[in-house]
Order: sequence, then structure tokens, then C-alpha cells
Amino acid sequence: MANLITKDDFGVTELKGKAVVSSRKVAEIFNKRHDNVLMDIRNLDCSKEFWLLNFEERNYKSRGKKYPEYLMTKDGFTFLVMGYRGKKAAKFKEAYIKRFNEMEGFIKSLTSAKLEFPEFTNAIMMAHEEPKHYHYSNEINMINRIVLGMDAKKFKQVNGIEKATSIRPYLTAEQIKAIESLQKADMALVVAVPDFQERKKILKDYYDRLTSKKLAIA
Repeated sequence: MANLITKDDFGVTELKGKAVVSSRKVAEIFNKRHDNVLMDIRNLDCSKEFWLLNFEERNYKSRGKKYPEYLMTKDGFTFLVMGYRGKKAAKFKEAYIKRFNEMEGFIKSLTSAKLEFPEFTNAIMMAHEEPKHYHYSNEINMINRIVLGMDAKKFKQVNGIEKATSIRPYLTAEQIKAIESLQKADMALVVAVPDFQERKKILKDYYDRLTSKKLAIA
């Protein structure tokens, strides 16, 4: 999954399924020298296990030379910036924790979507230079609403299904077939027809034709 998610203004991105941020970005945002941030990280009073889980040393190139940086998880970031004081620092801490939570939610939804709809999610990634979590959820919710009359969240509520559970085992064979048909159609439309509402109309018309054919045969 690496490199699928573009960095934002906070520099939060994805590495091996985890939300991370570079020590360079932390230095920039908190108005500190990067070498001082590196020293802060190396001198953290945490266990070796915690350090290895939450900090990864890497090199970056600048003017033909290599320099060290650390990529840190939300836990690593939180441990590091606990010692940064001041109103401005407090504001940035809150903003970063919020952004980490958003990115972790995005990674979770992307992982789930890729497992359930691999080709579909690949098509969406190709259609967007900077894929956001709503690019996936909007398309999937649209198709679920067309076929089921509601999105997956509502379907789970109505049918007493746990939040983290896939709805697929609870669908009929016809519903699954219809959803897969619309996903295949949307794979082409998401690139060819950028406008969401127009895609929605095309897919709804397509679904209506599919169901009317089945009724005519019956």
C-alpha cells in the first residue's frame, strides 16, 4: 500500500499500512531545527520496543548528499511532542492528532475496500491524482444505494450487523451480482465520466435496464 496516499499540508502519509509523519515536517511545523528534532527523538526516554515500533530511520537527499530523518507513527509523534510547550505548539499537537486519526481511518477504509473490491479501487486510484477516502466511499455508497436502497452503514443498522463486518455475506445472490455488474461499469465510468451525478444517473439507468430484463424473463 505504500505511496498510494499523498502527503497533505501536515506531511502525514502512509507507510506499511500505518499513518506516519517525517521528523523534517515536524521540525518545519513546530519551527525547530531538524538536527534538534533528530536529537530529541534519539534521546527519548522510552523502551527499545516502543522506539522500534514507532520510529523508522531513513535517508533523504538534498543537494546530492544524504541526510537522516525519522518517520514516526501517531504514538511516536505524541511521545515526541509531549515536551514541546507553548500555545502554538499545543494548537499543532491537536491538529496533528486529528489528522493522524483521519489518515488512520482512511487507511482502514482503503484496506477494506481493496480486499473487497480490488479492481474497483485500482480504477478509482487511477482516476485521481490524490485519492481521498471519500472517493472510494462515495462510489461504493452510490452503488449500494442503487441496488439496496441504502448505503452499507444503514444496511448494517437495519439488519443488526456489527460495524466492522462486511455486508456481502448478508446479500442475496442477485444483489451481489447486481453490485458487481455496476462496479464493473463504474470502473470505466470513473475515468471517462468525471462528474459524479452524471455517473450516478448512468448507473441507475443501467441497473433499471438490468432489473427490467429480469422481470421480462420471469
